[in-house]
Amino acid sequence: MILLSVVTSEGPRLAAKIPAGILIFSQAHASWEETTLPLTLQAALTEEGGVERVRAYLKAVLDDPQVGRLVIPEDEVRVGMPFLPGNVFCVGRNYKAHIQEGGNPLPERPILFAKWTSAIIGPGDPIVLPPDTSEVDYEAELAVVIGRRCRGVAAAEALDYVAGYTCMNDVSARDFQRTDGQWARGKGQDTFGPMGPYLVTRDEIPDPQALTIRCSVNGQLRQSSSTQMMIFSVRELIAFISGGITLHAGDVISTGTPEGVGFAQKPPAFLRPGDEVVVEIDGIGRLSNPVKAR
Repeated sequence: MILLSVVTSEGPRLAAKIPAGILIFSQAHASWEETTLPLTLQAALTEEGGVERVRAYLKAVLDDPQVGRLVIPEDEVRVGMPFLPGNVFCVGRNYKAHIQEGGNPLPERPILFAKWTSAIIGPGDPIVLPPDTSEVDYEAELAVVIGRRCRGVAAAEALDYVAGYTCMNDVSARDFQRTDGQWARGKGQDTFGPMGPYLVTRDEIPDPQALTIRCSVNGQLRQSSSTQMMIFSVRELIAFISGGITLHAGDVISTGTPEGVGFAQKPPAFLRPGDEVVVEIDGIGRLSNPVKAR
């Protein structure tokens, strides 16, 4: 399934992207109150069996020859932030070529940091540049969404705990990183975590290590790689994190970025007001955000 959150006058509502268009569940069912379907994508992730109830209902809808009357063209809906994560675990230096362009040594184990939930924004929302930084960078990343509680999971079983995948942009103030000596402030500023537009469920992605990932700024391709190039795979990251930290449904792991970031351009190419940043991952979606000054 390809799930998303649509902005309506009643608030965010769960929807699915199907071949005919966008199906907003609460609008498609004449007697919504009689269903056991979650109202939002947030609820679908966190309620027991929420995603499976959505799957069963969607299958029934797709079997209806009149499904076309229930859908809306995607360009007629406003796609919002998919959901607000519980915890956001980010992975630094997880692509060899990105490590090399920064002149850093290869890590022996995953490098983790947190991104505050106040940083999370949705597709089309602006990345707002703080006035006290002049080196704001982009980082295209595959984000893994946890589907159920897990702790001490073996790598071989790790994908069983994944609800799905989405796009993420780990926006980073490089001068904050450099002067602070750590990454929390530089990567945790408000709006520095664009995410979405879709949650693509695990069954749609047989191998998360076989996805093309790209980033462009104002139509110029800056990053182009494959998740195959990760040093630590999705399976290994879940096993590593869950070794001592309980992961819950709705938590997100952002898995690191490939080479081509702004600080490594010659000359460096940081984000400026008026820019448009696009993160694309084949099979997952296209996340676009404008950039503006505070």
